[in-house]
Amino acid sequence: MAKKPQTKDSGLPTRAEDYSAWYQEVVRVAELAEHSAVRGCMVIKPYGYALWENIKANLDARFKATDPPHQNAYFPLFIPKSFLQKEMEHAEGFALECAVVTHHRLTTDDDGKLIPDPESKLSEELIVRPTSETIIGESFSKWVNSYRDLPLLINQWANVVRWEMRTRLFLRTAEFLWQEGHTVHADAEDAERESLQMLEIYRSFAEDTMAMPVIVGRKTESEKFAGADHTYCIEAMMQDRKALQAGTSHNLGQNFARAFDITYLSKEQKQELAWTTSWGVSTRLIGGLIMTHGDDAGLVLPPALAPVHVAIIPIRCKKDEDRAAAERFLAPLLEALRSKAFHGRALSVEVDYGKDRPGAKHFAWEKKGVPLRVEVGPRDIEQGQVVYVKRTHGGKQTLSREAFAERILDLLGEIQGELYERARSFRDEHTVCLDDRAAFDAFFTPRNPDAPEIHGGFVRGGWCGDASCEAEVKDALRVTIRCIPIEGELAEPFSGACVACGRPALAGQPRVIWAKAY
Repeated sequence: MAKKPQTKDSGLPTRAEDYSAWYQEVVRVAELAEHSAVRGCMVIKPYGYALWENIKANLDARFKATDPPHQNAYFPLFIPKSFLQKEMEHAEGFALECAVVTHHRLTTDDDGKLIPDPESKLSEELIVRPTSETIIGESFSKWVNSYRDLPLLINQWANVVRWEMRTRLFLRTAEFLWQEGHTVHADAEDAERESLQMLEIYRSFAEDTMAMPVIVGRKTESEKFAGADHTYCIEAMMQDRKALQAGTSHNLGQNFARAFDITYLSKEQKQELAWTTSWGVSTRLIGGLIMTHGDDAGLVLPPALAPVHVAIIPIRCKKDEDRAAAERFLAPLLEALRSKAFHGRALSVEVDYGKDRPGAKHFAWEKKGVPLRVEVGPRDIEQGQVVYVKRTHGGKQTLSREAFAERILDLLGEIQGELYERARSFRDEHTVCLDDRAAFDAFFTPRNPDAPEIHGGFVRGGWCGDASCEAEVKDALRVTIRCIPIEGELAEPFSGACVACGRPALAGQPRVIWAKAY
């Protein structure tokens, strides 16, 4: 087998030549996660989990800042199989991904091997949570009695299990972490407002905090969540030009309320059927961060989420007196930096006194995506200055110790903005409007046989509204309609032809977003 191409300095495969191998290596060298002994599952390492904690804290604050606020709760990991069967579209949508518990204890056979105890077979099999609409619906049916109980706004931070066949760390694993919101409303209008409110929270988080531009839209019937009336989503372009579904918000209508008897007594003293929603994002967002901002040197993190904002590398500090001098010089700088906050989070500063050579330290922090790297040597101490490098540029800059402390938030803000603009420019550069099927097919055909995963990007094209047309494109090209845009210029009605079949596009509908996806 040919050796994977590597960049001159980083030792990583390049994105252009082997994007998948590059991604896996970035996850490894940045110490984000590793494969576990359980096939398809991952171990999230401390640095990766710190990143998830920052995502979680930011989103949790957003959920609780709504009016009225959303509250956190926790529901069982196990779901009775009969609950799943109450909403059959939902059950059929998740049937192939479900892990099932059949016994509640083990015993040993004649050879001393562990086996399920036949006497412990469950009277009703349990499903390991793939999502929680059903088990939460059962609780909501008891919690909701009157219009005074509404809206009921609940969020859960949890793990779920979906038995994926083809897995990739963070992007698609058998078990993953996520949040799932579940709400109950008195009428259709309030449920729709909730669906769109949470979609906007996801959009603003993705763009303002992750620095990841997204397209906001609605899923087609074939792509919507199983059991929903309709599904909204945010879609981002990764650097291999595939789409990543980064968040979804589902208006469930009255489907789950009907299945679980979620009813309330109205002001008019009438028994009414409620309306529900659900919405969620997962550790897949970490994969999105890697693929949106990473480069051939490794991970690149937006300061708003980076576990470490500044890595300081003292130079020539092997002797006790040299280290003491560095510590005295850095003490006021550390105090000044750690007293500041960026995007509501106190600055995290690491001083690397490790035994590795300075060059090795540089590469280590670079691969971890730390926004700012600072060097301080004996000459810098004499001159009262620091040398810093922005992860987005790589060129060395010099500032006095005091000026650096004063400018730190501006520097982090510049990096945050640079990452967003770079990602948006990349997406826009690889998004085209097409009306011809031959051009459409060519756009999604890899240009370089040595890089079979790299193709054109996003196509804005008409669609006739026929699910069979959508399915034909998926079978032929592995291209799907990622969303029907609902905001801005992308949502303007289109009166041309379907790019897939040539028939008139659905009246009043904009060009849809066609893409290959994760």
